[in-house]
Amino acid sequence: MPESPRWLIMRGRLGEARKVLEKTSDTPEEARLRLSDIKIAAGIPEDCDDDVVPVPKKTHSRGVWKDLLVRPTPSVRRVLIAAVGIHFFQQASGIDSVVLYSPKVFEKAGIRGDTKLLGTTVAVGFTKTLFILVATFLLDRVGRRPLLLTSFAGMILSLAGLGLGLTAAEHHTDGQLPWAVGLCITCVLAYVAFFSIGAGPITWVYSSEIFPLRLRALGASIGVAVNRVTSGVITMTFISLYKAISFGGSFFLYGGIAAVAWVFFFTYLPETRGRTLEDMEELFRKEKEVDEQRKEENRVEMVNASNRNGNTR
Repeated sequence: MPESPRWLIMRGRLGEARKVLEKTSDTPEEARLRLSDIKIAAGIPEDCDDDVVPVPKKTHSRGVWKDLLVRPTPSVRRVLIAAVGIHFFQQASGIDSVVLYSPKVFEKAGIRGDTKLLGTTVAVGFTKTLFILVATFLLDRVGRRPLLLTSFAGMILSLAGLGLGLTAAEHHTDGQLPWAVGLCITCVLAYVAFFSIGAGPITWVYSSEIFPLRLRALGASIGVAVNRVTSGVITMTFISLYKAISFGGSFFLYGGIAAVAWVFFFTYLPETRGRTLEDMEELFRKEKEVDEQRKEENRVEMVNASNRNGNTR
């Protein structure tokens, strides 16, 4: 597996990057266009065709922390918030509690016997795997944003149903409550299915493609760190949480977090399907910034036109 063309170009290895792009692009023309875009983003002259070139200092890692965290531009700040938000909400909506503690969840729902508990737990893993495969076919056809919003909407309903079923089972002391058992099994399977078609894979795809080239490695690593820390907190607090507010209450809480996540995604995350890394800063700029830039460009154009007219006279 070769290095990515952007990594190679950032180190001045244009010849190797050109070969990788020729192998991964549909046409030679597409490869040339992609090479040109990446060279411009890396600060290398577009007409430079040498196999190895000196790399401008600005493509190195100096100042990346400052540009990303201390004094980011508005568009970079929005990218960072989007990446951190999508990683946080992926884990904070309770996926590890559902998957890792599914035997305990099913036991609380009223399922008894090791064989039945094992069977339902295997069904959870099978469902998760199956729908991840479905997501690979839909990701570039449907788009990231529609799948993500659909995923979290389904997760909210599933968590609410699971909370309802567990609450009913916990308060029913006279034997098993069949409808609650069926509702819990259905909602757990639906939850992991909805997670797998959107929140699971899209978190990693989206966060890897929105950072500008120079900030990509550090930005992606911050997102992964948030993801893993949140996962650890959710996993280690679940037992204390359900003892404090009950099993049903725990999943109602996760459902509330998923609802907040849906609002965040709807209002904050643009669609990135079909866009290159070099387009992302422009894509994440707010409309106000775009309007101000257009006004400035129009003003400069008017001044230049006025100057040209003056020179002509």
